[in-house]
Amino acid sequence: MEATGRTALYVCSVLFVLTEVSSELIHIPSSVHHGIEGKSMLLSVETRFPLDDVEIQGTWSYTRPSGSRTTLVTFTKETSIPDMTYRNHLLFREPNVSLLILKLNQDNEGDYYLKLNIAFHNKTGLVIKEERTVHVTVDVPVSTPVIEKRPSYAVVEDKANVTWTCSVERGTRVVFHWLRDNVTLGPSDRYHFSQDNSTLLINPVRKDDKGTYHCVASNAVSQGQHSRAVELNVYLCRYTDELAWFYGPYNLEVNSGQGLRTGEVFTINPGELVFFECQADSNPPNSYVWIAKSRNATQVITEGPRLEVLSYRLAQAEEYLCRAFNNVTQKQDEAQFTLVVASLGTGKEKHTQEGSSVSPLAAITVCSLFFIGFILLFFLRRTCHPKRVLMSIYNRPLTEQKRPHRSGHEDATEDFGIYEFVSIPGKMESAQASCRSLARLESVQDMHTTIYDVIRHVPETPSHSLLK
Repeated sequence: MEATGRTALYVCSVLFVLTEVSSELIHIPSSVHHGIEGKSMLLSVETRFPLDDVEIQGTWSYTRPSGSRTTLVTFTKETSIPDMTYRNHLLFREPNVSLLILKLNQDNEGDYYLKLNIAFHNKTGLVIKEERTVHVTVDVPVSTPVIEKRPSYAVVEDKANVTWTCSVERGTRVVFHWLRDNVTLGPSDRYHFSQDNSTLLINPVRKDDKGTYHCVASNAVSQGQHSRAVELNVYLCRYTDELAWFYGPYNLEVNSGQGLRTGEVFTINPGELVFFECQADSNPPNSYVWIAKSRNATQVITEGPRLEVLSYRLAQAEEYLCRAFNNVTQKQDEAQFTLVVASLGTGKEKHTQEGSSVSPLAAITVCSLFFIGFILLFFLRRTCHPKRVLMSIYNRPLTEQKRPHRSGHEDATEDFGIYEFVSIPGKMESAQASCRSLARLESVQDMHTTIYDVIRHVPETPSHSLLK
């Protein structure tokens, strides 16, 4: 009995030693490896025994998701024999038993199985078997997700539902999460998720659903990628006739505090930064869209009630459109206007002298009128100059001087008498009569532009001195 007890104790001691040795001979840091498509992956194996004291023999094999199995490489401490099909995709360097996979692709996914036999030199006949399995996945990193909301406008409480969708351009085995005001959302009686969590349906919408939403996309090789934040506005309805409290848009108009407005045309200086405001009466507030029109084509510029335009050309005409939409009444209105870029005579323009208070057009007009007036005055003086007319009458032949005059006298001597000069501005016929009545009066000076007439006072008894 004592001998039997000793034998059993010896066997248990050997088994304990072998189990302890076996559990520490090799170690793989992780049984699951997540690889990135196009990158390399190292299936690292840590050996916890001196390689000089052992002989090793082993294989690396690969099992596809379909179940088929292929031996990749067979090796000893001195040599290795890779499978010819995979030798350009694998790297194995003895005596280390780790395996490097080059340029991962989807075909490299599966289970990699390591089988290793270890024989110690000092323990003749003792061969220890080690087996390890590593699961490998290959994924594409996730791109920034894009979030969408339908409908895009605000909704009325208990009258509508909202559908959120989250999508990515790149990424495999993507996992989606939804956040409202940075709090994770989960399924509920009103919150319904698709199988892959990429879609969230809120039905019906309540006031508690109002807030900022965004989605997060991730996979095994990508940390969470956040989408942009999108607001959800919910309008309350607490009246018997709810829609009676909603109206618009009415009285839509576009205004700007800059430039010059003429009807639906706004004129601004070249290079000037201009802001336009689109306003309309509406409840709830409108959604605004600014549209540029050119050659029967339209393009959405921006959203919101404010438009910023920077003109960079000297002369141009652009047509714009502001469209207001009421999300509740489902009505819309449009206001169109034209933007013209031209110099407005301010100090900002390049073609006007700095500090000048008179516009070029006004200066040209004044100069032209002055020149025309000067020409008319010159020709008027040449036509009826008093000195020139008097001299022409004085130098006439005697027969011509004795012609009957308009005064009714037959001889020039009848013209003697006392005369009075009376000015009559602007009367040409009187001017001509005055010129003929001033004959032989050499002392008459230049009368410039004033026309004079003569009134004769004949004395009752003519003086002989006046006849000489």
